[in-house]
Amino acid sequence: MRPERALRQAVKATAAALDRVRRPAPGVVVLCYHRVGGGSGLELDLHVDTFAAQMAEVADRAVPLPVALDHLRDASAPPGPHPVVVTFDDGTADFVDRALPVLAQYRVPATVYVATAHVDEGEPFAYGAPPASWGGLRDAAATGLVTVASHTHRHRLLDRLPAPDVHDELDRSIELIGERIGAAPLDFAYPKAVRPSPVADQAVRARFRSAALAGTRANRPGATDPFLLARSPIQASDGMAWFRCKLAGGLALEDGLRDVLNRRRYAGAVR
Repeated sequence: MRPERALRQAVKATAAALDRVRRPAPGVVVLCYHRVGGGSGLELDLHVDTFAAQMAEVADRAVPLPVALDHLRDASAPPGPHPVVVTFDDGTADFVDRALPVLAQYRVPATVYVATAHVDEGEPFAYGAPPASWGGLRDAAATGLVTVASHTHRHRLLDRLPAPDVHDELDRSIELIGERIGAAPLDFAYPKAVRPSPVADQAVRARFRSAALAGTRANRPGATDPFLLARSPIQASDGMAWFRCKLAGGLALEDGLRDVLNRRRYAGAVR
């Protein structure tokens, strides 16, 4: 086993051990995917068979994001089992080509947060993935399973932008999705799950009904800000064992370590 993979597995095992000491709070788990296909070897790129097994696991509990938001507003919601929400970031071509057939097979609804400049201009994402086409995203939305949401226009980190640029990133994305898909987006995800500045937070709240970050924990009914939704990033190294831990709202330690690393990694970045 390569050292990097061994370290990831050790972190997951430690996080799972902590969960046994302090059980994760129940609630709505929002899963965050990026790519399906497995050809790149990246942690964010799952093999199709793994993704299919995970969708089979959640099919009975998966609901559209708006249904989950209603559930989260209900402080009297029973303790469980709570709904699960499937989301994708970016809007890559493999979402349409590889993930969508699996979602359709298991009738799992999903929200895809699209960085619209990549789709509109055909610009590959930073990790080399080609974007979906507008036609492909329209076809996905036409299934009734997929909701197209906003991930900014150029995938810029909003916490370090002046107010005019923040507004442009959001408004251009809303405009393009409305024009190309036929329905303006109501939901948003922050690029790289970087928390917003006060200016960005205010701008997002004025335009959308929800906003997603990371978190690797469940969202508790009656105690969740819909503009700070926690999502559990699913990795290739999760397989099914660690996936089930995340499905139970666990492995928070992994996310805490990732947040520390990301603050350093993106300190001078704008995208």
